[in-house]
Amino acid sequence: MRLSRFFLPLLKENPAEAQIVSHRLMLRTGMIRQQAAGIYAWLPLGLKVLRKVERIVEEEMARAGSIQLLMPTLQLADLWRESGRYEDYGQEMLRIKDRHDRDLLYGPTAEEAVTEVFRASVKSYKDLPLNLYQISWKFRDEQRPRFGVMRGREFLMKDAYSFDVDEASARKAYNRMFIAYLNTFSRMGLKAVPMRADTGPIGGDLSHEFIILADTGESAVFCHKDLVDMPAPGHDVDWNDLQGLVDQRTALYAATEEMHDEAAFGEVPEDKKLSARGIEVGHIFYFGEKYSKPMKATVNGPDGEVTVHMGSYGVGVSRLLGAIIEASHDEAGIIWPESVAPFDVAVINLRPGDEACDAACEKAYAALTAAGRDVLYNDTDERPGAKFASMDLIGIPWQLIIGPKGLAEGKVELKQRATGERQTALFDDVLNQLITGPKKIDA
Repeated sequence: MRLSRFFLPLLKENPAEAQIVSHRLMLRTGMIRQQAAGIYAWLPLGLKVLRKVERIVEEEMARAGSIQLLMPTLQLADLWRESGRYEDYGQEMLRIKDRHDRDLLYGPTAEEAVTEVFRASVKSYKDLPLNLYQISWKFRDEQRPRFGVMRGREFLMKDAYSFDVDEASARKAYNRMFIAYLNTFSRMGLKAVPMRADTGPIGGDLSHEFIILADTGESAVFCHKDLVDMPAPGHDVDWNDLQGLVDQRTALYAATEEMHDEAAFGEVPEDKKLSARGIEVGHIFYFGEKYSKPMKATVNGPDGEVTVHMGSYGVGVSRLLGAIIEASHDEAGIIWPESVAPFDVAVINLRPGDEACDAACEKAYAALTAAGRDVLYNDTDERPGAKFASMDLIGIPWQLIIGPKGLAEGKVELKQRATGERQTALFDDVLNQLITGPKKIDA
């Protein structure tokens, strides 16, 4: 993409309404634009990152055996009346009527909707276990929307739902999502700590939140420090026997503020205690028959009719962008992990109109694009300092800097955004390394 043809409305000053770093930077970099309180338009730069986060979530859900579908945004109130949640959910639910005076709601979650799909379609225990998920926009009418996408009213969420014949099978499904979440967040450059959590309006007796530690976190969290140092389980695991991996992480103390037990935390060695603030990026629940029983979601078992056991598993896809920025930024702007960066490489032409610079930039742009790298070519007439500042601000991992002085010696400069390190080397060597994967280049 040539920057001269891209829509990138950068702001020079910090917006007054933005209270935290991620909100400020998402507005300054032109990722989002507020349409109403807690409701944002996603502009091209933000949408590119959102889609890359989505893709990682989809890949990890597929690896864990979950199957994607898409359910309506508007749901029938009658389904929620069946489960008993319609009156209990509270003012966060946006309730509306259609022209036929039927009660509808803008789904804040989809336990009822997916249970209706299941009960209409699955009749035998032989079709279980089953895990269905969607990535869709949700709406919760927060009383005080704030912090940009971190506490908005409209948000993109991945919500998965498991169906099993009994509690033992359902807990295995829970474990699969537990491990999949750790891998998902790790691929985005995040260290997520699973913590015992309140089940809230979803219900059930088993729940964990996945928390990113950050000074701007919305709530206090308490955990054993070793949890922060544990690596992600990775993909080379036995997906049919994950209890040991889950036990390894749940045996150590970790709890959100709502579930904090001061006496239990007191048993953690003093040098291992960690009290911090955190950002919730995922939440998983096992709730058994809470929805399947009142909604009569049953299957034919070997010994008669069986009410299925269920769980639900949410990832705040749009919220993750804010969490990543909170965890990875500096005074100059965002530092995107390569896996979710809007572009892989920025090609910076220091002197547009110079024949040699233009030719070298066009060569780099064409070669990198042909190799499948996502390239932003800064071909504008801005002065070099402004180009450097804008590329740092939007956080592209690698900057290929091409100017007349270096080209006179056949050389260009490569900057790594995360470290600030700059290398000067032969043009073709740098280009080849960017195509195969950037690393240290001999000058």
